[in-house]
Amino acid sequence: MRPPTHILVVNGIKVRRPVFVVGAPHSGADLLGRALKRSPGFHLTMGRAAVAHVVYAFARRPSIMRRKGGGAVRVLRDALAEAWQIVPGACADCPAPCREAGAVTGGGPCAAPGGVVRFGDANPDLLYSAPVLLQAFPDARFVQLIRDGRDVAADMLADRACLSWFRTSMLSDDTEFPNPFLGVNSAEHRDKWARMDTAGKCALRWRSAVRLSAALRQDLPRDQLLTVRYEDMAADPAATMAAVSAFLETRVSTVALYGAVAPKVGRWRTRLRPDDAALVEKIAAGELARLGYR
Repeated sequence: MRPPTHILVVNGIKVRRPVFVVGAPHSGADLLGRALKRSPGFHLTMGRAAVAHVVYAFARRPSIMRRKGGGAVRVLRDALAEAWQIVPGACADCPAPCREAGAVTGGGPCAAPGGVVRFGDANPDLLYSAPVLLQAFPDARFVQLIRDGRDVAADMLADRACLSWFRTSMLSDDTEFPNPFLGVNSAEHRDKWARMDTAGKCALRWRSAVRLSAALRQDLPRDQLLTVRYEDMAADPAATMAAVSAFLETRVSTVALYGAVAPKVGRWRTRLRPDDAALVEKIAAGELARLGYR
């Protein structure tokens, strides 16, 4: 018999149909998260430490999510409940991008309990915890971002936080394989990954993320998953937000997107060295073609 659904209550508000924005790094989750965060009734977090620690533990050790007893579900649900607390000073624990997205000044908080009807999180790496999220919140809504892997690689190469995941120590003796987070399929590829140029490692992360996104599309019904292309968001922010609003059955702000996306489309042509661009295209050729980027 299926166990009864757990109802999470945060600040006296029942968490119903929470929204999770996921995707590969630098695919636009932060921009869509900003739009949701500035929309009436939403309390959305981005990069809270309590959530990030759990997400990265699951990403590096996927077997944790498969253990019996429901421990992974409770841990992730509790981390999100902590992140969503609306109390004085809570925003001090948020990273700067989250505070800026919520226009927080001083001690915050960024939302008032009386006005919140939906919760969410825009840590794109929640993609790797999607099966656990669905167990924790069976009515969750997912918005996944897809972007040209070459632009993703160019932005990752300029991001110290992303590059920190590519240290050789990340593939330690207790690392589990396959490792979707790094895009390494087996222990036999460990040395090859260590010798690979950083652009190649970026391509592997992107390739693995879009494969997980494709699997998620197969597993979830249409009313629980919406796929948004970064390039469509750049070309027509209003149409994209109209689609997101219809999917979430609530009005989502468009203002936060204007001027923030369009200049970043196709920048890989000037930002990636020819050798790096060729390596990214070689590694991610299948996915780039399948998604219409080649």
